[in-house]
Amino acid sequence: MLRAKLSCVAVAAAFLLGACSSDPVERGANLSPNRLYADAKDEMNAGAWDKAVPILERLEGRAAGTPLAQQAQLDKAYSQYKSGDPAQAVSTLDRFMKLHPASPAMDYALYLKGLVNFNDNLGLLAWVARQDLSERDQKAAKESFEAFKELATRFPDSKYTADARARMTYIVNALAQYEVHVARYYFRRGAYVAAVNRAQTALADYHDVPALEEALVILVRSYDALGLPQLRDDARRVLEKNYPQSAFLTGGKDTARSPWWKVW
Repeated sequence: MLRAKLSCVAVAAAFLLGACSSDPVERGANLSPNRLYADAKDEMNAGAWDKAVPILERLEGRAAGTPLAQQAQLDKAYSQYKSGDPAQAVSTLDRFMKLHPASPAMDYALYLKGLVNFNDNLGLLAWVARQDLSERDQKAAKESFEAFKELATRFPDSKYTADARARMTYIVNALAQYEVHVARYYFRRGAYVAAVNRAQTALADYHDVPALEEALVILVRSYDALGLPQLRDDARRVLEKNYPQSAFLTGGKDTARSPWWKVW
């Protein structure tokens, strides 16, 4: 009787140890693709993005060549993005677009790629007020814009396109603002030639964005500081023509003290 009880205890202990030691992927080794996907969705719905990723990776292999495998890739990219790994999310999306160029979900893949980079750069307006931007890399914002642009061009009727266009406008405004902020940075430090170059870059690369008003002001003041009255007056005429009500012209604003974007 004692031996029988000990045997039962050993079996129970072994079962508990096995249950505790196996991770979700190991436990899913024999599950069907549909069940794996259901488990992955459960983890995603619970916000356990890092747990969903390995399940979706297993599902990719198990359902290779099927629409479910494509869905697993997209869900994996989204989970990587939500878990704070934008580089892996972009890599997954690039792989998806390379393997499935005719996928009916291509518009979503482009939108998600733009969104990943957009949110990676979401602090754009926040850090303008407090960081030295002369060394800031704008790669994420530009890649986000390119993904949204491709979506809008290839899939103008997609349900994601309207939002993509709105984000493109935001990105263009923010990138122009970045150039002007750097120009202001140089102007305040007396690097007038560098200030002129960055202000001209903003004027050449962007159109119909608010930051261009200050770009012209920086040109006027930089040319004046450099002792170039003809260029100064030319820049001022452009400013007066395009922004006749500019507060900079009436003395209501000072680019060195109160930039156009600062409202606090």
